[in-house]
Amino acid sequence: MALETTAAEGIPSRGAPGEVIHLNVGGKRFSTSRQTLTWIPDSFFSSLLSGRISTLKDETGAIFIDRDPTVFAPILNFLRTKELDPRGIHGSSLLHEAQFYGLTPLVRRLQVREELDRSSCGNVLFNGYLPPPVFPVKRRNRHSLVGPQQIGGRPATVRRSNTMPPNLGNAGLLGRMLDERAPPSPSGQPEEPGMVRLVCGHHNWIAVAYTHFLVCYRLKEASGWQLAFSSPRLDWPIERLALTARVLSGALGEHDKMVAAATGNEILLWALQAQGGGSEIGVFHLGVPVEALFFVGNQLIATSHTGRIGVWNAVTKHWQVQEVQPITSYDAAGSFLLLGCSNGSIYYVDVQKFPLRMKDNDLLVSELYRDPAEDGVTALSVYLTPKTSDSGNWIEIAYGTSSGVVRVIVQHPETVGSGPQLFQTFSVHRSPVTKIMLSEKHLISVCADNNHVRTWSVTRFRGMISTQPGSTPLASFKILALESADGHGGCSAGNDIGPYGERDDQQVFIQKVVPNASQLFVRLSSTGQRVCSVRSVDGSPTTAFTVLECEGSRRLGSRPRRYLLTGQANGSLAMWDLTTAMDGLGQAPAGGLTEEELMDQLEQCELAPLTSSRGAFPSPSPRTSLTSPHSASSNTSLSSLRGSPSPPQAEVRRRGAGSFVDRCQELVRGAPEPRRPPTPAPRPSTGLGTPLMPPKNTLNETSF
Repeated sequence: MALETTAAEGIPSRGAPGEVIHLNVGGKRFSTSRQTLTWIPDSFFSSLLSGRISTLKDETGAIFIDRDPTVFAPILNFLRTKELDPRGIHGSSLLHEAQFYGLTPLVRRLQVREELDRSSCGNVLFNGYLPPPVFPVKRRNRHSLVGPQQIGGRPATVRRSNTMPPNLGNAGLLGRMLDERAPPSPSGQPEEPGMVRLVCGHHNWIAVAYTHFLVCYRLKEASGWQLAFSSPRLDWPIERLALTARVLSGALGEHDKMVAAATGNEILLWALQAQGGGSEIGVFHLGVPVEALFFVGNQLIATSHTGRIGVWNAVTKHWQVQEVQPITSYDAAGSFLLLGCSNGSIYYVDVQKFPLRMKDNDLLVSELYRDPAEDGVTALSVYLTPKTSDSGNWIEIAYGTSSGVVRVIVQHPETVGSGPQLFQTFSVHRSPVTKIMLSEKHLISVCADNNHVRTWSVTRFRGMISTQPGSTPLASFKILALESADGHGGCSAGNDIGPYGERDDQQVFIQKVVPNASQLFVRLSSTGQRVCSVRSVDGSPTTAFTVLECEGSRRLGSRPRRYLLTGQANGSLAMWDLTTAMDGLGQAPAGGLTEEELMDQLEQCELAPLTSSRGAFPSPSPRTSLTSPHSASSNTSLSSLRGSPSPPQAEVRRRGAGSFVDRCQELVRGAPEPRRPPTPAPRPSTGLGTPLMPPKNTLNETSF
């Protein structure tokens, strides 16, 4: 039993240097001399033995210290010999304990040891660093609405993103922004204008969105990345960002490079000049909150879960708004825009024919396919096979539903009039599918159970999907990515896990485990194998990221490069060469995060108690749907910052959680009971599909 003892009752303030001191550290006994413990001045032990700190004694009279005895052993050995012998102890744990005991010489030695593995210049994958830009002058006047129409009269209230940035203080070039903060946001929560909220890239251009303005950079072959455009200051936070830098259909004059930003129901569009600078094209209103913003060729598309779609055409300079069914996912292929809806239908819009229908003021919206079970289409992916003179052009579509089913449908050239036919069905998820990707070699699906990924290898004959031997299971793993319950850590749309990459090449997931992490893990989307991990060179948290497929140099022998772009909390932007990482594939650890790495990541936050809310549906991701995934099955909870209090009921939300979950719950309550057993197993597909073949390769173990 430990008893509290003061200096007068226990250890004298001064004793003989050779006096033996008995310690009980976490239940383990240690004995050493007073001189060994006190040769470092102003340490924990010198204060303890001088009486400045009250002590606890066990039943044998030994001083009780409630710390880890395993880590204390090498620390005591250092005090005895002045030599460092970690004995397998993790460096960060040893440094933490050395700082607790106030052992300055040991702390310095451990810090130098850590710095040997880190550099402000990054590792071999580090490709560039762009410092924070200068904050623009505040824009005081709104521009008038541009376009022939406005929906709903008065603009709707601006909807805040479900995440909020961390507190950066007054550091960096953006520090002076704090002196002229914008009015409080409609959510009533404070905002940090200095952090990167969104990053996107197209060919040799990059767009970076901060809270109240955006900038664009252009890559020049000789001089590298150069600032090409900076927008004026906006009144409300930027929530969506889109960029197009080259239109494949031909030159469009000043509108062949454009950048767009959305906040609430308002969309601002600028034309970019190749030599630098830009001009505002207009401000458009969708009438409802914009939840997806992207370009299809020279068409700017904005969609909302309510079923409203807006299209701006660069040729006609016309803004068109139309109502369809409530939208839960989307994807684009060529000039076609496909929309997955809550009623189980997949609609397509031929945006290339958009100008031909101005006379009747309507978009060409047609129903392409309806799910046999009429489940909501929560994820969508389209793959266009290469054209050949013999087979024509097949259209292959993979989609996931709110019940966890994955289906593949195909459009044959000879059956264009009859619509796509069901090819394969997989019932391997028990949670709603949040992402799906059909590429040349793989079919990848992600469900709401902590981003659980299932992958299949796809067999093709002359570029078209084949039934012999058909799609075979390849891997099962998780891309664990937690988000703060109180909204810190970045904009949800800027933290999409992917998959990223061209569909005829290896694609990757980007994993950020905790909201304020400065380290990202790049993993193959097909197997979950780690490609590399990157850590911010300035130590600031990563708040947004994306992958850019950049054109190659004009020099002989050059090839296109793939870059990982990371936006930081201090406003800077870092670039990492994924092409080099992919070339060295196999040198990194085979799986995802190790248990030790996972624990290191989780040490940066506090996990709140688990809650049970099965039946909540995910918000689909920005790439294949409107918002990012929400973990509904396991509902892991997380506090925002380590050491900061948070309400017990605060629940970690997967990125993009919110009203869509409630809508899906209402959809489930009105739907019939599912007919599948509690534990679904792969079942034979209907229509043109074949029964699922036994796997040829051993399945990968589920990992983090």
